[in-house]
Amino acid sequence: MVATITKPITLEQFLQNPETEPASEYIDQQITQKTIPKGRHSRLQSKICQEINQVSETPKIAYAFPELRCTFDGRSIVPDIAVFLWQNIPFLENGEIPDNFDLTPDWIIEILSPDQNAHKVIGKILHSLRHGTKLGWFLDPSDRSILIFLPEQQPLLMANSDTLPVLDPVSLKLTVEDTFNWLKMS
Repeated sequence: MVATITKPITLEQFLQNPETEPASEYIDQQITQKTIPKGRHSRLQSKICQEINQVSETPKIAYAFPELRCTFDGRSIVPDIAVFLWQNIPFLENGEIPDNFDLTPDWIIEILSPDQNAHKVIGKILHSLRHGTKLGWFLDPSDRSILIFLPEQQPLLMANSDTLPVLDPVSLKLTVEDTFNWLKMS
């Protein structure tokens, strides 16, 4: 992430700015632009969303949104993947998805890119957990590990054949090894 503005601004001022590509986030009165996703990041993000949605969209259990702006508790972040239980998706009266999600995701998934600051990314997960998120994943493709975050618990470092916890009641069986094997496409 690259800081783009050092002068503090309000959340309301930030939300009036046009969207950037890649997305910018508002954390602690500062605007930080996310890094441009690279190949491994993009592949993992796509596959994880696909797998979650395959088992949870039709039965209306949950939905995984890639790069969805979530604004809550004075911050506006764009997780790599934000998963919402179906009953927590703020549908409009006509049943459509709104543009603005002014709430914390039920499950936040972040994928570390080579030029990202791990502490800042983990900080987004921890902040989300303090404000209602039930599960966080932090994937590090370089060492093929996934840190699992649960409210008020120590993080769990998972690797190899460890089965990953998922948001209840999503019925997805996935190991760390399964996840990183998606990087092999040939």
